[in-house]
Amino acid sequence: MLSSRTGVWPALALLFNALVWGLSWWPFRQMQAHGLHPLWATVFVFVLCTVVITCWRPHAVKEVLRTPALWVLVAAAGTTNAAFNWAVSIGDVVRVVLLFYLMPLWAVLLARWLLREPLTPRAAAQVLLALTGATVVLWPTDALDSSWWQHIPLPTNLAEVLGVVGGFTFALNNVMLRREAQRSEAARGWAMFFGGVLVAGVLAVVLTALGKVAMPPAVNAVWLAPALVLSVLFLASNMALQYGAARLPAHVTSVVMLSEVVFAAVSATWLGAGELTARTWIGGSLIVGAALLATLSSVKNKA
Repeated sequence: MLSSRTGVWPALALLFNALVWGLSWWPFRQMQAHGLHPLWATVFVFVLCTVVITCWRPHAVKEVLRTPALWVLVAAAGTTNAAFNWAVSIGDVVRVVLLFYLMPLWAVLLARWLLREPLTPRAAAQVLLALTGATVVLWPTDALDSSWWQHIPLPTNLAEVLGVVGGFTFALNNVMLRREAQRSEAARGWAMFFGGVLVAGVLAVVLTALGKVAMPPAVNAVWLAPALVLSVLFLASNMALQYGAARLPAHVTSVVMLSEVVFAAVSATWLGAGELTARTWIGGSLIVGAALLATLSSVKNKA
């Protein structure tokens, strides 16, 4: 029960994690405004996190190096963070976060493929809800003025594409965490943070060499301070997530983590980085409904 003291603190820890990620778009935008591209910002932030975990739990590095499956987690987590941080820095934050939370759709498909979980009627309904929600969010406002094939509801800009990609790899990240649950928390945490360094770093170097991304500006407090603060918050939020998720049922964790959508939507609308239209409300409700249906499925399976 969340009313007990043993349930309140883990729930608050999960809310803190959701709050950090729901508001993380703002410091990334501030760093970008001062010349630091989101990919380079991700590298700097996650390097600091990786160094801290390496010094604190050096055995985690050896465990990852000798476990091939954890390198899938490195790639999945790295792509998730690179895509999400880039997307919320350049696009409509509300739409990006909603597309990112198409995770229930991808989770069903990946669990079927990697974990051999059956595709139940409830899971099929979950997929249908998520797809319908995405269609509503992405449906062009001028779709009635032209031929239908010219207005297929697909991501129309880089931010939306990155939101979808990030959501897919986030689902893969979560499936791999379940598959590798026997590994130490330190190893899984190090793999996720190092993934952010590796994937964002490779993309940043390649795109900079191609002239698509600017070189990082000279070190100065204007962008270094937000990077340091964000590193501390990400480390704290990761610890909060591990603390909360270990002490609450999985379905409670899933519901609480959905508050990230609320934090991101409210803050982005308030600060002018996103728009809550009627279509966004409807589509977002369907996407969140798919996530809640996934939660109910988890409860039923454990009953």
